[in-house]
Amino acid sequence: METKNIGLRGIEVADTRISNIDGEKGKLIYRGYDILELTKNSTFEETAYLLLYDKLPNRNQLDEFNAKLIDARFIPKQMQKNMGNWRKDADPMDMLQAFVAALAGYYDEEFANKEASYDKAINLIAKVPTIVASWNRIRNGLDIVDPDPTLSHAANFLYMMSGKRPDPEVEKIFDVCLILHADHTFNASTFTARQVASTRAHMYSACSAAIGALSGELHGGANTEVMKMLLEIGDIEKVEEWVKKEMSEGNRIMGMGHAVYKTYDPRAQVLKELSRKLAEKTKDPWFDITEKIEVTTISEMKKQKGKDIYPNVDLYSASLYYMLKIPMDLNTPIFAISRVVGWAAHIIEEKFAEAAPKPALYRPKATYVGKYCGPEGCEYQTLDLRK
Repeated sequence: METKNIGLRGIEVADTRISNIDGEKGKLIYRGYDILELTKNSTFEETAYLLLYDKLPNRNQLDEFNAKLIDARFIPKQMQKNMGNWRKDADPMDMLQAFVAALAGYYDEEFANKEASYDKAINLIAKVPTIVASWNRIRNGLDIVDPDPTLSHAANFLYMMSGKRPDPEVEKIFDVCLILHADHTFNASTFTARQVASTRAHMYSACSAAIGALSGELHGGANTEVMKMLLEIGDIEKVEEWVKKEMSEGNRIMGMGHAVYKTYDPRAQVLKELSRKLAEKTKDPWFDITEKIEVTTISEMKKQKGKDIYPNVDLYSASLYYMLKIPMDLNTPIFAISRVVGWAAHIIEEKFAEAAPKPALYRPKATYVGKYCGPEGCEYQTLDLRK
């Protein structure tokens, strides 16, 4: 009997203390804290500490953590030189995956203890933004902008991209975006990171594999597809006709619907307000067009199928990044800039779980549905006897 491929949906594979999703209530929890509470009161650095160390830092702990991040921001000059040898039209996710893996060639790979893994996590969190920003400058024929130790994690990335310090409002908006994307339980890329870590591979290898999983359009690449959709529509007056046509043809409206949330994705709730605020500042039309897509899709889904549908994290993050003047093909690398925190936390948990049972090598079972030539298997024929 053939087993249906359900992509492990609903299958519990491990315990975790890091994050939790309540799909019915539309809640996302980091280490016991509601994501909405963190976006109102926390910073990305504070949230990163929480995800790694299972507690919010006191002032001294946060100062020490920030100092370590700042010290680790620079990437080797040889790595930047190697970036210059890449095709300038190479996919940024391919570049990011390659150079995150390459970090293992520059830094000690010792992971014998938990403390060493925290150091590697900080190294990755600090360097991924510099890798992305450096590549963007190089591919555009611009001089690399070195990290500024006086800036926050969010502000520093925007500064390295443009060479200009962002204003406080833009810095805060981007900081909240990073908090929202930092972890999301056992999504495809996080599960990939944990699976690789279960083999006792090092953190750079596990995170590089996670980046590969994130690059797919059904995962991290989805917000880029949303922005392509917005550009194709181009005008708020064309939204209704476009959405109705797409849905009548059975096509998916990108940015709508989620595999876990049965109500409004709490991240989309925050991003919607950030997009609204930024659109008021920039006078761009993208928020209004996006909101019209949301309303129309909800209405049409109810009419055509009698079902409810809600926005996911990608719907409003697309226009938000576009209004921040971030190139569309960097949307997914920016996702990685934030999510590397979650990956690192899960890798450490996978390797150094304190509760029983201890982590085991992931080895799922498959149902074989291939050829059966008899009880002894197929009989091998030499090449000249095959038809």
